[in-house]
This record gives sequence, structure tokens and C-alpha cells, in this order.
Amino acid sequence: MLKFYNTLSKKVENFTSINPPHVGMYTCGPTTYDFVHIGNLRTFIFEDILQRVLEISGYEIKRVMNITDIDDKIIKGAKEKGIGISEFSAPFERAFMMDLAKLNIKYANIFPKATEYVDHMIKYIEELIRKKLSYVEKDGSVYFDISKFPEYGKLSGLDKRELKSGTRILSDEYSKDDAQDFALWKSVQADEVGYNSPWGRGRPGWHIECSVMSQQYLGDTFDIHAGAVDLIFPHHENEIAQSEGKTGKKFVNFFMEGEHLLVGGQKMAKSAGNFYKLKDLEERNFDPLAFRYLCLTAHYRERLNFTWASLQAAQNALNNLREEIRGWNEEIGLSEQPKGSTDQFWQRFLDVANNDLNIPQAVAVVWEMVRSNTPTTSKYQTLLKMDKVLGLGLDKYLGKPIEVPANVSRLVTERESIRKSGDFKKSDKLRHKIKKLGYDIEDTPEGPRVKRI
Repeated sequence: MLKFYNTLSKKVENFTSINPPHVGMYTCGPTTYDFVHIGNLRTFIFEDILQRVLEISGYEIKRVMNITDIDDKIIKGAKEKGIGISEFSAPFERAFMMDLAKLNIKYANIFPKATEYVDHMIKYIEELIRKKLSYVEKDGSVYFDISKFPEYGKLSGLDKRELKSGTRILSDEYSKDDAQDFALWKSVQADEVGYNSPWGRGRPGWHIECSVMSQQYLGDTFDIHAGAVDLIFPHHENEIAQSEGKTGKKFVNFFMEGEHLLVGGQKMAKSAGNFYKLKDLEERNFDPLAFRYLCLTAHYRERLNFTWASLQAAQNALNNLREEIRGWNEEIGLSEQPKGSTDQFWQRFLDVANNDLNIPQAVAVVWEMVRSNTPTTSKYQTLLKMDKVLGLGLDKYLGKPIEVPANVSRLVTERESIRKSGDFKKSDKLRHKIKKLGYDIEDTPEGPRVKRI
């Protein structure tokens, strides 16, 4: 049975979708004012794992991920370069898509852009005004009145703080202690980037875009909304207020948020010199999938501390896994049947993955199976199924033995003959000689396997 932690209830709950086998999922995407950093990428990996676990359980996923291509930072950056916001955003959007591909993160079914849904946002805001949940200021800005939504704070626990109803905040990003009326529509000057509306020239606030675009594709109520933990307040909280205020229906059944990535034990910041993007890792010759592997070693609701040493350890582990499975054979001869089953490994893998995405334990099960004495003919297909969840691209290494130099092959053949004769002292000397050449031998029931060191 699938179980996920639901931020709404603050507990792990059994998951069933609204319309089985279909699942509607909305995941907060990038704001294209810069390249995404590795903290963002950890969140996108968590969301990808979530989708893969749902799929392995038989669900069909419709995932929507927004592209925020208009906000204060984008407008400022475009103005500084003397170009339009679309031209400014485009390179960052392309780089984001490339990062997803390098990390084996599945693309969402739909990537709606905020600028393409401004008319929808205006109509949405008009409905909130009609329901007296929002009000228009003299300058033409429109605010959501949090005092009109009694359940405001139910996601983040703001009921324990003072709600500053009647005070307004125009910025999209603000202190987590400031529960104020938030902007749905921001008025702008005539020479600024903006759109015409019933309240004058302006542009939508950040929060309204996600309500509009998620409900546009997934309906008034959908299954899962995922993102990073720092979006719980104010972003997800404000989405709930405006969405449920408009429809009178529950917005989302499960809110799921991934924890922060720390760098060297600190919050990532350009000023601290610990702000990294995927290309920074690649420039140090790390495989992007080593970062994915590193993310799999910590539960999505636990903080993960990134260091170059931890990334190197993840790269080593991934390399070792690739070498372990090289040359595995899926073929079973007519007179031979596998003498061991991987059913227990697969069931344990499913059990932990389905238990609120306990992927670190799932990785441990993979290693246990890989190193077990179960014949590779049994392990081959099971590992492929496991990797449909992990997304490490192991199919590129399965059944593809390394090219062993002729001098090493001769030593391996000689050692195997000596080992079978019972002269283990001499066979150990040959193993040591082979290691000096950069290779190692694993003695398996199917014969010696050569691995690179």
C-alpha cells in the first residue's frame, strides 16, 4: 500500500487517487531569472522519484510543472540587458530542460508558462473580487483578504501566529512571520512590463499563477501538489486560500514538500561562495547522475548536506555499481534454470519505496541483491525494474562487459586454472598482479568476472 507524508494532516497517510488509475500532480517549476541551483535540482529529483513510484504501482500520471517567466527579478534582469523578458528568460529555460535530461528527470506532461495565462489569471481574480475575498487598492493593485478565509494557515500552522489582516505585502517573497494580505495583481507604471486589466496596467502576483495553471489542467481538486519545503509558506498556503476561496472545494488532497539541501552545513548563498549549479559539478568532472545518486541516499524529508567529498563518494558508489553489473547475462540456456529467486529483494524494495519514498533503504536493497549469490540471470530483470524507480540509467551498463586487455585476460585464465587446481596461494599472487594492472576479479558461480578498479 502506498503511503506518503501529507503536510496538510502532518502525518503519513495511505494514498489513493481521486480517479484511479489516474493521478493529477502539480510540481512547482523554475523562475527563469538564472540557472537553477543544485538545491532546486534536489527537489526536482524528489518529485521525479515520486512520479516513478506511483507509476511502478500502476498509476498513470498527468504532471504539470509551471515555468515562471515573469517576476521582479526577471523584469530587472531584462531591463539591465536592454531586452524583453522572453528573450531574457529563454536561455535559462533551455538550460533547465537540459539539466532535467542529464539527471534522468522525466519531463512533465505540460510546462505552462505564466505569461501565456495572464487572461485566465485576470478572470480568476475577478471571481475572487466578486466573492468579496479580494479588494482593489487606489493604485490598481489587488489583494487577497486573508481574514475572509477562516482556514488560512492550515498548511503551515500559522494559527499560532498573529495574522496581520488589513496590512498588505506587495512582494511575492516575504518573511515567514508576515501573514499579510497578499498581492494577486500588482500595478505598474506605463513604461514598465505589464498587461491591461479592469484595474489598470499591471501584472499578476506569483501565487495566482499556480492556482490558475494547476486547475486549468488538473481540475478544481487534484491529487498531489509537490515542491520544496520553503514553499509551504507563503506560496502553498496562499494557493490554498485563493483556490478554495474561489471554488468552495478542497484544492489538493496531498501536499508533499522536500527538505533543503545544505552546502557544507550551511544554507546555499552566492555571498557565502557555496552556490552551485549542475554545470559547476560537471566542470569538476562529476557525472550528473552522481548527484542524483547522492540525493537518493537521504530521505526527501531530511536535510541533505552536500560536500565535494560526499559527491565523490556518490560517484565512487555509482561507478562501483556500474562495474558490478557489467556483463550480467539475461539469457538462460535451454538446459539451465536460475537456482535463486529475486522475489524477496523486489518485494522489500517495493515495501520501502512505497513507505513514504524511503529510497535510501531501497538503494540498500539494490546493493544487497547485486552482491548476493543469486544468479545474474535472476537479478538482471529485477535490477531493471528497480532502476525504473531510481532512474540511474543502469540499462546502459547491464550486459555490456568491459573491454579487458589481452595481457589481463591471459592472467585471468591462468589464475582460474590454478584456482581450480587448489593452489590458492599462487592464485592470490596472480590476483594481486591483476590488481596492479587496474583490474579485479570476482569469483561467481558462473565463473570469474573482471571489473575495473
